[in-house]
Amino acid sequence: MRMSDVTVVLCRPGEGGNVGAVCRAMKNMGLSRLCLVAPGPLDVAALLARAVHADDVWQNARTFETLAEAVAGCRFVVGTTSRRGKKRKTSMRPRELAAWLAGQGGAAGRVALVFGNERAGLDADEINLCNAASHIPVSEGFPSLNLSHAVQVYAYELFLAFGGGGQNAGAPPSVKGEWVPLCRAAADGLTKEITDTLAGLGFYKQPGREEQARFLRDVICRAGLTEREGRYLKGIFEKAARLGSQKTAP
Repeated sequence: MRMSDVTVVLCRPGEGGNVGAVCRAMKNMGLSRLCLVAPGPLDVAALLARAVHADDVWQNARTFETLAEAVAGCRFVVGTTSRRGKKRKTSMRPRELAAWLAGQGGAAGRVALVFGNERAGLDADEINLCNAASHIPVSEGFPSLNLSHAVQVYAYELFLAFGGGGQNAGAPPSVKGEWVPLCRAAADGLTKEITDTLAGLGFYKQPGREEQARFLRDVICRAGLTEREGRYLKGIFEKAARLGSQKTAP
């Protein structure tokens, strides 16, 4: 993948100055794709004052009503959050995340880096839409980071991991035989087809389908399955369902 494949997504931002500072932080490190999800009323004058020569990032930003719409075309979605626990997603530090993304050499397709509201961060539903989580280690005495500062940390680590941000910018488009992982929408579709097959076998007699669907979707996205591999995996479940129905037939 390339540095230009990374999209910064801001969920429910409420302060124009913060958004402007995010634009500047992004442009400093070679990032240009910005999406806003359900933004509050933003003070555009304050936004442009803080953007400082990065107003083009703001002008080219896209706005969506929901996070699901914003990341529909992405193959991998990372939610930034300091909240961790037994039932929460495994979390990577910015440097680990950047190194992992930079190592996805042949993997084409956009990656979303999602940040929450300035006051409340990402909510549970937004985190559930992400395939992985990431956190910035901070002092326990004062763990709250400004939104633009958090974006700057990730942008800086990405810049370093991609060798300065510009070396891969001119990479050629994907060609036949190249590894092109499923986009988010396709991964969601594959997950539904698999869980539908399992449901037809009576697998979900107890609650848990939604949680398992999230698990399967995240595994599919982290594995970077191609369209062909996705069809193969789907076929395995379908064949298992057919064999199961044959054994139970009178």
